[in-house]
Amino acid sequence: MITRIQGHKTFFSTGNGQLKDGQKNVIFLHGAGMDHTVFVMPSRYFARHNFNVYAFDLPCHGLSEGSICEDIDAFADWLASAVNELGIATAAIVGHSMGSLIALNFAARYPKRTRTLSLLGTSTPMPVSDALLGAAKENDHDAIDMANTWSHSAVGQLGGNVTPGLCMKMIGQRLLEKAPDNIFYKDLNACNQFKDGETLAKRIDSKTLVVVGNQDKMTAPLNALRVAEIVPNSKVCEIENCGHSMLSEQPNAVLDALTTICLLYTSPSPRDATLSRRPSSA
Repeated sequence: MITRIQGHKTFFSTGNGQLKDGQKNVIFLHGAGMDHTVFVMPSRYFARHNFNVYAFDLPCHGLSEGSICEDIDAFADWLASAVNELGIATAAIVGHSMGSLIALNFAARYPKRTRTLSLLGTSTPMPVSDALLGAAKENDHDAIDMANTWSHSAVGQLGGNVTPGLCMKMIGQRLLEKAPDNIFYKDLNACNQFKDGETLAKRIDSKTLVVVGNQDKMTAPLNALRVAEIVPNSKVCEIENCGHSMLSEQPNAVLDALTTICLLYTSPSPRDATLSRRPSSA
């Protein structure tokens, strides 16, 4: 769906659902250099379960135009404009990687607009290696190769997918190749410069889910678990054989976590064996 946010053309997917008054809202925020398509499966699921779905292409990503967001604060400010202009009173906020920092920032600053919070592949701070940042700044394809390789687990490196005909590594590569010049660098730099995450995390009062891939090389599992320790009302879902690209590597496990813990509040099912309360700081 095409709309205008801050005066600029903005695209968001509704998951092929209809936006209706009285339905709960869910917002999906993608990672660096990506777009709304990484959330196709959960978008469709929640649309079919009568949620208003807003899977955004962030400014200058995918089909959206606008000004480049230079830092995470600017992304969160843009999101605040989006929920105001679209009349979204409150929503479940789901963010992956860079999107998780935007979601965390937004939830801390706008608690009344955040019904629940889900942080996928998160870390705060979220440092980016000099090699990756430097290659991205030069728009060198090596940046795409590094990020795409490091984002997959040992199983994901083989390229296969549980969905016949899909190749995980090629999906990630093609998405990053579609990004305009400098966007991947700007996004990575925004992550790298985000320093006040722990302070913001302590202020979050919404129910929070932290989803961790046990083979994540981009946002180390220990760092993600640290976020869960800081956020007061959080739970953790650790996914086996899963890297940073969890939405393509383990889509069913991610969807199970989102539906049973953070969004639908259903009773735990046998598939929730990996879910636990937030780690003890001891």
